[in-house]
Amino acid sequence: MPSLDDAYGESRFEGRDPRRVYGGMAVVVAGALALFVALVAVAVGGDQVAAKRWAGLLAGLGIPALLCGVVAVLPASTRARIGVVVGAALNVVGVALFWHAYPGQWTRTADSLAFETAMVYGLGGAIALWFVFTAVATAHIRNNPHGTVTLELVQQGSTRTVQVSRDKYDALVSDGGDPSDVIRELDD
Repeated sequence: MPSLDDAYGESRFEGRDPRRVYGGMAVVVAGALALFVALVAVAVGGDQVAAKRWAGLLAGLGIPALLCGVVAVLPASTRARIGVVVGAALNVVGVALFWHAYPGQWTRTADSLAFETAMVYGLGGAIALWFVFTAVATAHIRNNPHGTVTLELVQQGSTRTVQVSRDKYDALVSDGGDPSDVIRELDD
């Protein structure tokens, strides 16, 4: 098992481009800032149409920015990155529909676009969120040594490191037997 220093030390970007990680973190910060500014715009602007319109734009773009930034930081597959970008692109189309429809064609009109806007934005968000979840789930699997367990065996002053499958490890240690039995079993 690695020490805390090894786990959280300077090797945190191992196998990843630090520019991608810092770029992803910058996109996350920009998305969070956009959401914060949208909240402030609504709080300060009150019932003003312009404040709500700009808040809708900022919040609508901030959420997909957060999702894209998270996947950029993770060691995600190309498929996951493309999926999040496709979802975010649908979010941008939804934001464009909102910008076009609000306030004249938003609600209480014969040609309202509120439902269509919500459906496009919701579909984009669902797609992006699905790929964020898969990226998060597979990030753990990628760091897993594919079901093997590394054991360090110390017997009579000699140390030996062996790798066994997780099933074999569970079978060896599940009954709480004698550690020498585990060593003999591994020698076979």
